Amino acid sequence: MKSFTCILSAGLLLCGLAVSFSGAEPPPPPLDVPSPHGQVPDSGAFGPDGPFGQTIASVQALTLSGNNTIYAGSFGNGIFRSSDRGSTWTGVGAGVNDPFILTMATGRDGAIYAGTFRGGVFRSKDEGKSWQAINEGLKRLEIKALLVTNEGLYAGTSGGAYRLNAAGDKWTIVTTGLDDVLVHALVRSTDGTLFAGTSGKGILRFKQNAAGWVRMQQGLKDHEGMIENFIRVLAIDREQGLYAGTFDGGVFRSGDGGSNWKAISRALPNDSIRGIVIIDEGLIVATGNGIFKTIDKGRQWTPLNKGLTNLSIQVMTGGGTGPLYAGTSSGVFRSDDGQNWVAVNQGLDAGLAPPPFHFR
Repeated sequence: MKSFTCILSAGLLLCGLAVSFSGAEPPPPPLDVPSPHGQVPDSGAFGPDGPFGQTIASVQALTLSGNNTIYAGSFGNGIFRSSDRGSTWTGVGAGVNDPFILTMATGRDGAIYAGTFRGGVFRSKDEGKSWQAINEGLKRLEIKALLVTNEGLYAGTSGGAYRLNAAGDKWTIVTTGLDDVLVHALVRSTDGTLFAGTSGKGILRFKQNAAGWVRMQQGLKDHEGMIENFIRVLAIDREQGLYAGTFDGGVFRSGDGGSNWKAISRALPNDSIRGIVIIDEGLIVATGNGIFKTIDKGRQWTPLNKGLTNLSIQVMTGGGTGPLYAGTSSGVFRSDDGQNWVAVNQGLDAGLAPPPFHFR
């Protein structure tokens, strides 16, 4: 199966609280810990079999690096690396002081970036052997999205969207209008326009040299006619068509730069969108109840779930002519043909994980 673009998404809804380790904000009081599926585990649920009782790490983030290498970010057990397409995994999170990984990305120079629940952004330049925090300039340290472009790295945080100044490793906020908004997804068009998917404000657009972010909501309505304000995933295709995956309203498409949107997933069995991968012949969507493909812009959806023992997908990615990968609370699955899946979890052990509000 040929593909040319892949968009990552962590299938996880977390609170918008964050803590700074550099004096930006005091830590919040202890709270119940959200699970990868938005549920709160019972007190004492964090045992030797992982934060939610599993023996395999719950994977929230994936990023590819080369033909056979892939990194997995887990919810509570740090970062893993595989150099054989997921067949075997090794923990590589030394230096990352927050084991709750929400998003990952691979830089143009091969550097690997990890966004965490409360520790900000970490970078590795040596294939995961060591990691360094790069948080100067960030107001809040909950990182939900990382976007690599030719112009640099962007981060979606619980306090808006930021861009990294590579020369000084310092973050600067991307204009005004999203300062206190949780940004779940970021995508950039070829003309430099930046789009942000948020919790509470839907989709916003920032054009180069514009005064600030502009909200895009025309046609962005759910089955009951309500405006979709909670966006989990954004993707862009070769024709610069935009796709938005929502928390519970399905998939929308815009063909005019985000000004107008149309629902394209009325026939999709599940409306909780966790990931979108653009392929030559159409679109593959990961949901809370399986993975589906459309080749006619959403009129029909074909399930691609053979071999998946966990249909609640948390993240999906694929690259070039290589395989697709899906992250779940039961680890990672790989598909070499886009239809059949196999679990690839050797070494992806859960181990002991601290509650997110008590790690140091």
